[in-house]
Amino acid sequence: MAGRIELREGDIASEEVDAVVNAANTDLVLGSGVAGAIARAGGPSIQEECAAHGPIERGDVALTGAGDLPARFVIHAAAMTQAGEADEESIRSCVERSLALASQRGLESVALPAIGAGAGGVPLQRCAEVSLEAARLHLAGESSIATIRFVLFGEPAYRLFESVNDAAKVAAQMARLKAR
Repeated sequence: MAGRIELREGDIASEEVDAVVNAANTDLVLGSGVAGAIARAGGPSIQEECAAHGPIERGDVALTGAGDLPARFVIHAAAMTQAGEADEESIRSCVERSLALASQRGLESVALPAIGAGAGGVPLQRCAEVSLEAARLHLAGESSIATIRFVLFGEPAYRLFESVNDAAKVAAQMARLKAR
């Protein structure tokens, strides 16, 4: 089954998908940003489950229930320590492992934020390039996932992800034309 990548501006905590991905820290403490939005909308059960899982290694993921969120699960992707910063490799690892875990569970739809941007300190452009590439590579293999949706906070973030995604589509089309 060939999955697709979608981009949306909005609040990831309101996404009706099988799993939302939380831009987490290694201690799995739900603080501000995406984690704070998930904690507020999902209720205390998510943090309680995180406490039972954490801490985890940088670049790793953990699965919890979604509390009061419309999603079924939350995949906590730890791109940074609580006091540290993310980097390209931790972002790549988090996206890859989040999607692999979702596929292992047979999930069909996953919503991801811009992991590692914001508090993680990685420039949004690079975050988009790394995240979208990892998503495309995942969909090129065997997977239960039909939809990978990047949910971006604010129009500037959405437009940047859109630009990076469009550039990759153009490059793929050019490569197909050259192969003829």
